[in-house]
Amino acid sequence: MSATLTPPPHCSFDVDDWQRLARHWYPVAKAEEVGERPYKATLLDEPLVVYRVKGELVVARDVCPHRGVPLTLGTHDGEGVVCPYHGLRFGAGGRCNRVPSSPDQPIPAKLNLTTYPAVERFGLVWTCLAPEEDAATTFPTMPHWEDAGFQQIVCPPVDIACFAGRQVEGFIDVAHFAWIHTETFADPDKPEVPPYAPVETAYGFEVDYRSTVGNYPVGSMDGRAPSEFEWLRHFEVHLPFTATLTIHFPDDQRLVIMNAASPVSARKTRLFAPIARNFDLHIPVEDVHAFNLKIFEEDRLMVETQKPERLPLDLTMEAHIPADRSSIAYRRGLKRMGFGQFFLV
Repeated sequence: MSATLTPPPHCSFDVDDWQRLARHWYPVAKAEEVGERPYKATLLDEPLVVYRVKGELVVARDVCPHRGVPLTLGTHDGEGVVCPYHGLRFGAGGRCNRVPSSPDQPIPAKLNLTTYPAVERFGLVWTCLAPEEDAATTFPTMPHWEDAGFQQIVCPPVDIACFAGRQVEGFIDVAHFAWIHTETFADPDKPEVPPYAPVETAYGFEVDYRSTVGNYPVGSMDGRAPSEFEWLRHFEVHLPFTATLTIHFPDDQRLVIMNAASPVSARKTRLFAPIARNFDLHIPVEDVHAFNLKIFEEDRLMVETQKPERLPLDLTMEAHIPADRSSIAYRRGLKRMGFGQFFLV
């Protein structure tokens, strides 16, 4: 059965906002973590089960249509996910292919799972709870992911107790570098933010930010870049909750980080971060994971304690400074899409 545009029980979003959010694509798992065994995920308050069967990827509502037991409590026997309560089995397309108590009876379509589209991209499993006809054209993109000479790295996901919009706004904020990221890459003596100008696109906006703030790990800068090297950080924001950052290093080196904030609920975000780079390929992947986790952890206290918890789309609710051009563009973009307050309460 295909999904309907109905919020789940106990939804933490305003109904209209939920319905708008449900039309977009979000990652729900690292692709390498999804095998035959049922994998549990939650998106927009909707519990999901993710599994593979004979090479096919399936994303479905995590509930057996027979008596409502979560299928993530079940097992996989090679032909599909087996419900632990009565042994009903669900295979390709989420279709029920076995009812042990009635093995010779036709299986009604009502016993099939409610499924969602499943796409594997950038090392992640993506889904959309209410896809529209043009959903494929609105899928987020990532520069250099498939380019020759680039290494692909998928960091472990990070759970953050905040609204996805707050996390994304923090990712595109350049004024906090000198205050928050001084133990990882930023310079506390360079707090000034040179002027920059976001440019609206069909999917959100882009912005080039140029400064002398480096991006090598603190303590490893010596000899790797001239002191006055102009670093270009190119942000591409794909509304509502995905952004990529392409950092131009010396000697045509590039580092691309995707910030894909998957809204578990209105107050919980699972952050996925694929990375592509064409330098320092000798560094162990585990070291890259650890460095990026340290950066995200530096941000955590800020985004988890901001008030109000939701992202105010009414720009008169907060004060702004010139360095906020990207966050203002972000809020305006969400408002143009028709979003309101995001939370029910």
